Amino acid sequence: MADLQLVIKTEDDRVFYDMPEVSPCSNCGVCCKHFRVSFYQGELDSFPLGFVPAEMTRTVTPFLVCMQGTENGNENGNGRCIALQPNNKCAIYANRPTPCREFAVYMADGSLNPKCIELRARYGIPPYETPLKAA
Repeated sequence: MADLQLVIKTEDDRVFYDMPEVSPCSNCGVCCKHFRVSFYQGELDSFPLGFVPAEMTRTVTPFLVCMQGTENGNENGNGRCIALQPNNKCAIYANRPTPCREFAVYMADGSLNPKCIELRARYGIPPYETPLKAA
């Protein structure tokens, strides 16, 4: 069975996650509709070594920005990251900010992240049933 979640450890001991084409994230996107996605402005492509498109963000503080559409979290169910496409795929997946890279869909024991389960239920998205655990 293919990897269900690719774990990437960085030189500075952070852990990032990548998802395969078919995953619990397929046809969901609820995290992109619920959370404010804020991060250090140094990740913007307007800074040296930055990669997140600056034109897709808003200023939060002198040092923090957030993805447009997530400024106020879920906005009573109406929030939506500007990078989330209608097919629930990220338009900037390869250049997504750190909070998106750090969100684990699967927990260390292989079970689905309880926050995913909770948010899917809250927004009326059917539970993800197959597989229930990472291999």
